[in-house]
Amino acid sequence: MATAVTKAAFGKLPDGTAIDIYTLKNAELTVRITNYGARIVSLATKDRDGRMGDVALGYDSVEGYVAEEVSKTFVGAIVGRYGNRIRNGKFSIDGHTYQIPLNNGANALHGGPHGFDDQVWTGKELPNGVEMTLVSKDGDMGFPGTLTLHVRYTLAGSALHMNYAATTDKTTVVNVTNHAYFNLAGDGSGTILDQVMQINADEYTPVDAGLIPVGGAKPVAGTPFDFNKPTAIGARINEPNEQLKFGGGYDHNWILRGKNGEMKVAARVYDPKSGRVLKVETTEPGVQFYSGNAIPGLYKGKTGVMYGKYAGFCLETQHYPDSPNQPEFPSTLLKPGETMRSETVYAFSVQK
Repeated sequence: MATAVTKAAFGKLPDGTAIDIYTLKNAELTVRITNYGARIVSLATKDRDGRMGDVALGYDSVEGYVAEEVSKTFVGAIVGRYGNRIRNGKFSIDGHTYQIPLNNGANALHGGPHGFDDQVWTGKELPNGVEMTLVSKDGDMGFPGTLTLHVRYTLAGSALHMNYAATTDKTTVVNVTNHAYFNLAGDGSGTILDQVMQINADEYTPVDAGLIPVGGAKPVAGTPFDFNKPTAIGARINEPNEQLKFGGGYDHNWILRGKNGEMKVAARVYDPKSGRVLKVETTEPGVQFYSGNAIPGLYKGKTGVMYGKYAGFCLETQHYPDSPNQPEFPSTLLKPGETMRSETVYAFSVQK
């Protein structure tokens, strides 16, 4: 199934830098990607009646994303150099301690205050998609090594594939993911609380009040974190559970069944209203399910509707939070001569 790829202007940054947007379109999906943060701006797919609808939160121009940077909700962006949190923004490699600027209380989140989400990437059209490239210099946000990251977005039928590849000239840590917010009923259509989530995980990593993992892996059985059976996102979100209190809802890492580096189904989400289904497959060892608890209600999206709490959910395929400081977790170290490779697929279908 052929994919048409087109490029257009998407506005300018405050310093005058022109930003582009790429549209990938086939018979099943229409996806728009901007080189500002390598973001997914929109993703249109069919409902059970065959009607196309945009299921990704986003803004009409780059100016919307620049305004939204104040609240740091990372809508649609590739986040890094280290997605998720690092305790106190500190980690050590070979006896040397590195400090990342803090931007989430006492911790560093998604690479610090100027991570990959607010960088201008270099876009290149590919057959069936687009490749975004970013060179993060040695010392960028305190991270060691010049890191070169390529993210390829390609369409194959009703699936969007994201392929990541990173190299470095000095040993560093890297954990990158896409931070798209989805609402399968349609962008601006209300909350995602009635949408039905399934996560293929027997364990998750409980956190402290700063959302840093503590105590290693714990079973999901008997807790509101057990999504092995399809369950509405809102069914247990207000239960008197300490972990839900810490996150203000779901904002936790699930340890996926299956081997790190091998493709596996991480999650499946179904919207009863539209019939749309999202299946997330990944080679990553974990997925951070975030239920949009802290969307600030300050900005209007593409439909003119104000985004507020629970307007979208994220399924961020990644390594675990704070892995550089938790040696029992899968390693996020990348050394010179190595290539970090990862793949995640967002596959769409309908349920009658």
